Amino acid sequence: MTLTICTWNINSIRLREDIVLKLLRDEAPDVLCLQECKSPLELMPTEGFAELGYSLIGRGQKGYNGVAIISKLPIEDAGHRDFCGKGDARHVAGRLNNGTTIHNFYVPAGGDKPDREINEKFGHKLDFLTEMRDWFGSEKPENSVLVGDLNIAPLEDDVWSHKQLLKIVSHTPVEIEHLENVKVSGNWVDVTRQDIPKGKLYSWWSYRAKDWDAADKGRRLDHIWATADIAGSGHSSRILRPARGWERPSDHAPTFASFDL
Repeated sequence: MTLTICTWNINSIRLREDIVLKLLRDEAPDVLCLQECKSPLELMPTEGFAELGYSLIGRGQKGYNGVAIISKLPIEDAGHRDFCGKGDARHVAGRLNNGTTIHNFYVPAGGDKPDREINEKFGHKLDFLTEMRDWFGSEKPENSVLVGDLNIAPLEDDVWSHKQLLKIVSHTPVEIEHLENVKVSGNWVDVTRQDIPKGKLYSWWSYRAKDWDAADKGRRLDHIWATADIAGSGHSSRILRPARGWERPSDHAPTFASFDL
């Protein structure tokens, strides 16, 4: 079976239902993982997804956070973890019939200042990543995929300017170290960079740019990882850059990978 997974920070599933449906019609991924849905679960639009053959599991929150897994394959809710004990809807897991578990994450953005002493949000981000590290270190996941807006661009080619962003939240050395620790603890492989090891690659462009496409000051904040036992089956990684230019777009572009499982 070839399993195609897409991850996308949609920045309001209700506001942008039309472009979610467009993606499902045009690209037909087997599984679409959304972050920043900004809606209670019971108010997330499901009728249009169902008409296309997709069901939804997720965790919702009014106007904030929110994660959803939309699947055209049979999937069961595999629970969630309340990282940092804040009650935030930042994680949900689903399990497919073949036993593959999909973890969908929305890691905290971390605010503006990369200093936990003066910025509580940055401390929250680092603590969240530390809990992810410890959890996966104890769980030792197998046959699993981790996707989501991890809000960190770890490599030099994951940002438009490594030197200019070294002190900017999302590309600081301390964040990159924390993310790497998560990866190592769970024996995860960055499938996107496994497939596309070299070259600039972005999945997010700020709304603040007058012409995001021309300026091209992007960051790769959205990730698809797999545990080492199945990472070798991953292929066809890509980022759907044109979606950043759709009507009323998210500031993120959908990120894809396929797996022969």
